[in-house]
Parts: sequence; C-alpha cells; structure tokens
Amino acid sequence: MKPVDTRAIPTTAPDAVLLRSPQIDDGVRLWQIARDSKVLDLNSSYAYLLWCRDFSATSIVAEVDGRVVGFVSGYARPSAQETLFVWQVAVDEDQRGKAIAGRMLSALMDRTAPLGVTHLETTISPDNEASIALFTALARRRELPISRQSLFSPNDFPDGHEAEDLFRIGA
Repeated sequence: MKPVDTRAIPTTAPDAVLLRSPQIDDGVRLWQIARDSKVLDLNSSYAYLLWCRDFSATSIVAEVDGRVVGFVSGYARPSAQETLFVWQVAVDEDQRGKAIAGRMLSALMDRTAPLGVTHLETTISPDNEASIALFTALARRRELPISRQSLFSPNDFPDGHEAEDLFRIGA
C-alpha cells in the first residue's frame, strides 16, 4: 500500500471542525466516544489504541476546540484493497446534527482515493435508520451507486447480535 498524506484536512466549516488522522494519543478518546454512544459494540481500549497506530491512514477524527468529538475507523480490506471497510462511526452527543459524520466519511473517501480506494463498505443492522440514512446520503452526495445485501444473520453471532446488512458504495 502506498503511503498517504495524513496531515490535518483543513475545513472552512462554521463550527470549526478539524478533520485529521487519528494518533495514538486519541485512542482513549475514541474508546470513550464509542462507550458513551451506547449503541456501538465497544471494543477494548487496547483495540482503539492499536487502531490509531495501525489504521490511521484509513481512519479519521473530528476535532472541535482541540477536543476529539467524533471518529470513523476503517481499513482497506485485505482481499480487496480498493475497498475501504468502515468499522465504526461515532460523534459525541452534543455534536450530533452538525453533519460531522458525513463530513468525516467524505473526507476519508477523498483521502483514501490516492491509495486506490474506489469503494466503501460497511455493515448496518436493518433497524438502524440513522446509519442507513447517513450512508445513503453519502452515496447520493457523491453521485455513487449504493447496494445492500444481507451479510450476517443473528445465528452467525454467539451473543444475540442483530443481523448485519452489507452496504457498498461505489461504481
């Protein structure tokens, strides 16, 4: 994989949101945001630290007034390097409704394009209307097709997890 420019992505947003690559120091904050979301599957704090170290080129954080208020964690699929798989998207409750999640996803797609990424995938439970709307709007804004198919059934999970549908954006 080619190296990518991971410097901060300046924005002109009225709410002064800075979008940038995560750093190891952000790991604890990502864990806190995921925990406080009360909807994401919470990974160990160690996992978020590793994510910030090993997947910073395919992930992004949103910062307001020097504080991380949101993140998108993603990775290039090992068997399909042209596909960015988005693992988690989260924004602090007090920052929701400001289009931060959509801006992070768009910026991440722009930043990973030089790596050869042409598609974005994510899984969403069928009743998660907010996430479905987020990714559908992303595809619409970028004028890209979006497809949906069943990926994991509840029986695939040992712990009573909901089904997960695969959403794929890109031509």
